[in-house]
Amino acid sequence: MRRLLGMDHSKTFKPLKKHRNEKQKKMHQMTIKTLGSGNLAQAVALPKGEDLNEWLALNTVDFFNEMSLLYGVIANEAAERFTKVGEGFPDGFEYRWQDEEHRRPIRCSAPDYVDYVMTWVEGNLQNEHIFPSRESTPFPTKFRDHVRSIFKRLFRVFAIIYTNHLKDLKEIEADKHLNTCFKHFVFFFLEFNLVASKEIAALPVPTKAFHGEYMKSKSKMREAEDA
Repeated sequence: MRRLLGMDHSKTFKPLKKHRNEKQKKMHQMTIKTLGSGNLAQAVALPKGEDLNEWLALNTVDFFNEMSLLYGVIANEAAERFTKVGEGFPDGFEYRWQDEEHRRPIRCSAPDYVDYVMTWVEGNLQNEHIFPSRESTPFPTKFRDHVRSIFKRLFRVFAIIYTNHLKDLKEIEADKHLNTCFKHFVFFFLEFNLVASKEIAALPVPTKAFHGEYMKSKSKMREAEDA
């Protein structure tokens, strides 16, 4: 297994995270049922009577799990193709990593950036002060800001995958799954305004296409409610 800059990219495939309380598990089952109906706009909407933070938390876990599976398919190949600092990013972009350990943004390759993202998100999900497992423990005041930071970085991973690995996924017939996952992701972040518009410039074509589908779906839902 190849190691770059001291990082083992086989670890980019993170163990799937479980929902951390019974309420989230029940809401997760509701999501699966709604997704099965084919109405994605309805599937991302906050269920009536449910807590917004709980909804954001369980969907964040779900998207992390999907991303872990998707990137795990191409992680080793990505690590071998893009070995230099600045390589493997969308055209015109170079993401740099910054967290509590790296106060100043550091340059890295795209595979290293993805590894940083997945490790960081995993750490957030395991942090009881951010994602409490007990229903009696309140979410932090700025929980939505934490979720926005996670979604911004997961969006960047999608941009990296589409830019450099779409062909690889097509070869194993996994591209449709990528598109389905990303469409769900786009619908969700549009519903709750979780990704800044400036980020979309890194992946404009599929994002704008799914944005259009989202707007049409929401319009149909409003028409149905008014009927």
